[in-house]
Order: sequence, then C-alpha cells, then structure tokens
Amino acid sequence: MITLFLIIIIFAYLSYRKAFYSSPKRKENIRSIPTSEPYAKGRPIMLGLIDEMESIPFEQVYIKSFDGLELTARYYHIADGAPLQIQCHGYRGTAIRDFCGGNKLARDLGHNTLVIDQRAHGKSEGKTICFGIKEKYDCLAWANYAAKRFGDVPIVLSGVSMGAATVLMASELDLPENVRCIIADCPFSSPEETIANECKKMGIPPVIGMPFVRLGARIFGRLKLSGGAEEAVKNTKVPILLIHGEADRYVPCEMSRKIYSANPEMITLETFPDAAHGISYITDPERYAEISRRFMENCGIE
Repeated sequence: MITLFLIIIIFAYLSYRKAFYSSPKRKENIRSIPTSEPYAKGRPIMLGLIDEMESIPFEQVYIKSFDGLELTARYYHIADGAPLQIQCHGYRGTAIRDFCGGNKLARDLGHNTLVIDQRAHGKSEGKTICFGIKEKYDCLAWANYAAKRFGDVPIVLSGVSMGAATVLMASELDLPENVRCIIADCPFSSPEETIANECKKMGIPPVIGMPFVRLGARIFGRLKLSGGAEEAVKNTKVPILLIHGEADRYVPCEMSRKIYSANPEMITLETFPDAAHGISYITDPERYAEISRRFMENCGIE
C-alpha cells in the first residue's frame, strides 16, 4: 500500500513538473520561434517585429497579485488619453514574442499598451503556471491598475493562446466599466480540455493521465482544475472577438468554435484558413488589422 501511494505521488509530481512548473530562475529567449514549417515563412517577419518592439522606449511597471506575487509589465505610451490595450501572452511564451505583431497593430492604431508578464513567466514572480485559473484575477488586477492610473480611457483586454483563455476567463469577473471589449487569439476552451489534448499527443490516454495531472496540480500547485473560457463567456458583460488559425495544431480551431457557441450573441468569430498557432497576424496582417479595427470601432474604440 505504501509503495502504491509513493508511485501515485511520484507520477503526480512528474505531471505537475511537466504541465505547471516554471523555474524561478528561468531565462526566456524572446527570439525563440518554432522552426517547423508553418513558422519558417513568418520567422524573419517576427524577428523584425521583435527587434522593432525592443527598440521602443517603455516604462516597467509593477503590481501585487491577489496572492502576494509581484507582477510586472511593460507600458508603451503613444498618446495621452488614447485607448489602452492590456496584452497577455501564452503558455511558456514571452510577452515580446507573442505580441510582436499585436503590439505593432496597437501602435499603428495609436493605442497605448500594457504588455504583461504572466505569473511564472518573464520578470513576474511565481513558479506555477495556472492555465488562466489564477491568471484571470491577475488580468483583473491589471485592468483595475489601468483604470486607476489612466482614468476613463477605453480598455481592450487582448490575449494569445493561454493569454487568450485568460482574458476570456476574466470576462465573467467584475471588470472596470471602461473595459469595452476583449480580443482573444487562439484560446483553449478549458484547462482540462487542452491538457487532455496534450496527453493524447504524447500517447497517454486522458483517462489515465488526467487523474495524475489533477492530483499534481492540487498538491504541488495548490490549483484546482475547473472552469474555463467556454464557461466564463456565458456571463461576459463585454463583446468578444475570437480569432483562430484553422491550421492550428497546438490548440485546435474547434475550441474557439465551442467558445463561440457558448454565447454567440456576444461573440464574433473569425478564422484564418492557413494560419498555425498564434500567427494569424503574421499570416495575413491586412485582414487581421481590418477585423480588429472594425470590431473595436463597433465597441466605440477608435
């Protein structure tokens, strides 16, 4: 019995390390871009956008999370009183890489941006990645910070991948009144579903792997896997734009379709036929810009 218990705990810990753990001594490379075929064409474009974003002056800002972590972000100022976009990057991603295109678009529109390091990423504290479960409260904290600092300027919550799921999960919270809309690029429908999907890719049946994942998250990450974007958007108070690449092999486009179906009256869904995960903007920047601009205009943001 003791041996069985130890085996269960070991597998739970290994699951936690694989899915959730992020070393406090992490060193992230903002120029790390997948080398696989879907990304090869866009790689020079992305590297150019990263270098451009790195060359722009910014202010490093800090807040405290609800559970005492120091969180940080870069604030890029374009104009006093301009709309503000709060930009949330993806799982084990970096703010500069994941939003090199989205930040370029925001700057072209004349918007100020708050480009955050999610907990357990970049310069923000934390060692457990929570797949949006706790990050949604961090997003709320950043929105409250922005509303207090910048006053009644229109705020857009935007995210890519896990960051997209984060802003969607935050949509059901008591956001400041000047949060006008949400733009979510390639979100997953729920933490459970996306982790189960990764289990399948590794050849592990979810019925076997997920109990260890849940237990590892609970014991070592103090995290209960529950809820998700699909459930949260049913209670959103702001309009949502979903963007997803149909060639996405990491987070299937079907997940955005499920999210859309949960509240079609408040959600607009746009898909990009040839786009892989997180590179719809790189694949077709003109269409991406037009869709985003038109959506924000309909929400009263110019």
